[in-house]
Amino acid sequence: MRMSQPARRAQRGQSTVEFVVAALALLPLFIAVPLLGKYLDLFQATEAASRYVAFEGVARNSSSSWKTDAELSLEVRRRFFSTSGAPIKTGDAAGDFAADRNPIWTDHTGKPLIAKFEDDVTVATTVSGKNAIAATAPFRGWLGLSHDNWYSGTVTVNMADTSLVPTMPTTRRTVLLADAWTARNNAQVRNRIEDGGLGVYPIGQAKAVVDLIGLIPPTVNDPALKVGDHDWDIVPCDRLKEGC
Repeated sequence: MRMSQPARRAQRGQSTVEFVVAALALLPLFIAVPLLGKYLDLFQATEAASRYVAFEGVARNSSSSWKTDAELSLEVRRRFFSTSGAPIKTGDAAGDFAADRNPIWTDHTGKPLIAKFEDDVTVATTVSGKNAIAATAPFRGWLGLSHDNWYSGTVTVNMADTSLVPTMPTTRRTVLLADAWTARNNAQVRNRIEDGGLGVYPIGQAKAVVDLIGLIPPTVNDPALKVGDHDWDIVPCDRLKEGC
């Protein structure tokens, strides 16, 4: 069945209209896809910055040398959210101008996603104690174990409004155990115990008396008694499966 002439004239231009309508509907999607990629890149930079802050806690794991949140915020803004070619210099601050901005982090109109570094990129840190080895927790003070070994670094970035997405804050947090209460070698373990005082090594408090008694000639073939006169790397033969 052939289409009549009036019906053909009515369909002229229909495909063009459909294409224009579809293009207008998909335009926000075309704009949103690259913007989404920029947001993901910012999320990744925030994650890397939080790891840097936590690493600073490990590198400076004593209560007298923690960096302040203000110092870390200054470093993070310059080293993670400024231009990728920014030199690493102590005390250097990122400025709110094009030369110090990452050119990728802008919306479709060219507006920067981080409006003001000082207000929109912040760092918060906490230092607390963590009972890394529960069995030794009551002896923390006696054994000289760290009280500030649980370090948390949090980085928050507030991204500016765009015509497609409202203000989008993102926060990333990294937590590290800066001191797991492990020892470098047998000598450090021995020193911690022997210096632990009455609660850990009570016989050490009576060392002078015991050593004096040990000067008395031993009976039979027993060696003279002396506190601490042993090698921690040697297991007594009566502790071995084969015996003495």
